[in-house]
Amino acid sequence: MDFDLKELSQYIQSKFTKDIIQNEINIDELILTVNRNSIIKILMFLRDDPNCQLKQLVDICGVDYPEKRERFCIVYNLLSLVHNQRVRIKVWTDEEEPIPSALEVFRSANWYEREIWDLFGVYFSDHPDLRRLLSDYGFEGHPLRKDFPLTGYLELRYDDEKKRVVYEPVKLVHEFRTFDFLSPWEGVQPILKNNDKTEIMPDKDKPHG
Repeated sequence: MDFDLKELSQYIQSKFTKDIIQNEINIDELILTVNRNSIIKILMFLRDDPNCQLKQLVDICGVDYPEKRERFCIVYNLLSLVHNQRVRIKVWTDEEEPIPSALEVFRSANWYEREIWDLFGVYFSDHPDLRRLLSDYGFEGHPLRKDFPLTGYLELRYDDEKKRVVYEPVKLVHEFRTFDFLSPWEGVQPILKNNDKTEIMPDKDKPHG
């Protein structure tokens, strides 16, 4: 049976009434927020159920909201080539609570989870080889956290001339700046008085004299 997204949402919700926290449809995509301890059984169901067949894990990514108690949102993007539908799964966690590894469901989750561990510090339980993927040997901290400082760190690299690993201060490609996000290039502009054009421009119907 081919479901539209609304029917698919209701179908999945009926199977996991206690595990799905929120569901919504946005830009032709079903988005489900689920309990982190339920992620494996939900991924298995979405992969294997004939009405879902979301057999492709497109990617897993992380988002940091440092003002929240559970600051990290881990997002699983799934695709069904059979039904031509996409489903996005979200789970939330903090710096300490692990998320079950999805490696037993999708083998492609391996490096995605390693990348999230490296850059955000989110731990995936039962991952067989959870180690850094992108940062240097001995790197401290997780550089995609919003509170990660941009200065004061050392980087390690192999120096071909010295034929050894060297430690150097981190060099930013761009000049370090404190941005004003209202206008990062020109700064805050003063509010113009009489911003209504009807007050600035002369009324053509009124006589001038």
